[in-house]
Amino acid sequence: MIRYFSIFILGLLPTFLAAEDIRIAVTTSFDNSGLADILMPEILTETGLNVQVLVVGTGQALRLGAAGDVDAVLVHSRAAEDAFVAASHGTHRREIMYNDFVLIGPEDDPALLAASTTIHTAMVALASSGAAFISRGDDSGTHKAEQRLWASAGLNVAAFENWYHAVGAGMGAALNTATALDGYILSDRASWLNFGNKGNRKILFSGDPALFNQYAFIPVHPDKGRHVRHANAVTLEAWLTSDRARDLINDYSIAGQQLFVFNAGPLIGN
Repeated sequence: MIRYFSIFILGLLPTFLAAEDIRIAVTTSFDNSGLADILMPEILTETGLNVQVLVVGTGQALRLGAAGDVDAVLVHSRAAEDAFVAASHGTHRREIMYNDFVLIGPEDDPALLAASTTIHTAMVALASSGAAFISRGDDSGTHKAEQRLWASAGLNVAAFENWYHAVGAGMGAALNTATALDGYILSDRASWLNFGNKGNRKILFSGDPALFNQYAFIPVHPDKGRHVRHANAVTLEAWLTSDRARDLINDYSIAGQQLFVFNAGPLIGN
């Protein structure tokens, strides 16, 4: 499901009148984190860009970019991003910030996930237990990461039976399903911290390097059509890699926990 919204700052009439639109496809995990509500008003005030955000999974975001239906994407699946740029759908890839993925489950932990020492043993424990596992199942960055984790543990998702539930939904909806089924789920840390329906659930495994979760900004290639606002995407990129963005991203926290770490680096794949 695609959700459209624009951020307007009432009372800043000159800024509003001068605002230029830009359409950007972002992941549901970015939207669920609440960070967009912090960044978008600042972007409008400081750059004059009225950011129209399409909230989708990474796979759909990249498809929208490839079709020229957005001006830029903010996603989190490195292999898919590299392929997108290599196919000349995007001009380059720019890293912006990161957090990590975490495995969440019920406090009584029937899969004994908390006893795992590596992500490999954690995935094997989940598969061996037969406890309910909820998958995004939507070709999102989180879903792609989950598939990599099963594969790296030598496990074939196609062989999983009635304990594996692919819901084909965004992060918030998938977390709600995990709560309803009292099951396990892979989530980005930011979405989990901002999630309101935690119930008896908690983070049971985290910290493995394989759970690193990088977000990157990619301007859509202007060759996709004259309607692609590449100059506006470049302006937005400059702001997202600025000191102001760094401070807002690093300072964003919930219950004293930082949700993202700014790490904007050089252009990659230009």
